[in-house]
Amino acid sequence: MSRGLSNRNPGNIRQSAVRYKGEVRPSRDPAFKQFESMPWGYRAIFVLLDTYRIRHGLETIRGMISRWAPPSENDTGAYLRTVVRRSGVDPDAEIDTRDGPTMTRVAAAMARVENGVEPDEAEIAEGWRLFSADF
Repeated sequence: MSRGLSNRNPGNIRQSAVRYKGEVRPSRDPAFKQFESMPWGYRAIFVLLDTYRIRHGLETIRGMISRWAPPSENDTGAYLRTVVRRSGVDPDAEIDTRDGPTMTRVAAAMARVENGVEPDEAEIAEGWRLFSADF
């Protein structure tokens, strides 16, 4: 089982001072966050991508993936190509991070890259429900 799946952190979000709803504290993983369930982990993906758009002005998948999976740690180009191919989202089109159909496809594609297995669509949908309840 991949680290992201065992941590119920499908985006492999690193430890930081940011605290998310559904986060397990303290985490047993010194490098990555852990969540109570996969939907809480998906909610964190949606929150973080929304933060990228609002606080950092990253309005495209290219910008978001470049920050999420920087070249110093990842093959950012391959990651981006996979997310674009699997989600159908233009890499340079401005996206609305509060659009459920778009963002659930993006999160599914990112989780596939991060964990190497097909994500559970029901868990993604529940993560979106948890996220969208806050706006």
